[in-house]
Parts: sequence; C-alpha cells; structure tokens
Amino acid sequence: AAAAALGLLPLGKTQSPESLLDIAARKVAEKWPFQRVEERFERIPEPVQRRIVYWSFPRSEREICMYSSFNTGAEDPAAAPGGAVT
Repeated sequence: AAAAALGLLPLGKTQSPESLLDIAARKVAEKWPFQRVEERFERIPEPVQRRIVYWSFPRSEREICMYSSFNTGAEDPAAAPGGAVT
C-alpha cells in the first residue's frame, strides 16, 4: 500500500515474490537443454518439469523469430544438397 501511495506501483496492484520453484526452473533452463535434464535425473516431479519447459522457451519476439527461422540455405541452388545441376 505504501509503494502504491508513492507511485511506485499502479493502484490496486501488488507484487509478490517469485516462487523458489520458478527461480530454480529458470536457472536450470538457462544452463541446460530440457533433454539433458531428463536424461540426467530419473524422477522429476511434473510441476517442476512444466516450469523448466516454460522457462526454456525464448521470451522476446526477436529471439522467437531467430529460433523459429529454419534457413538452410536452400534458396541458393549451389547450397542445396547435391549442389547446382548444370
């Protein structure tokens, strides 16, 4: 309430601290691909798996575009498998 009165937070909005599960899942997702986590640990509780998967995906639009473009160089006939046919 005091922070809202000072104009630090929008009225009616409160901030709650991030859960330990989210903090840990985010740190794991930043360092290791989910496949390696699955291979390394025998039993991972489902809620933990869901949060790691959630934090594994990129957040910014630029990163999403970068990871979703599958440019294999096939536009250039010489770069296509087998090279250019002449």
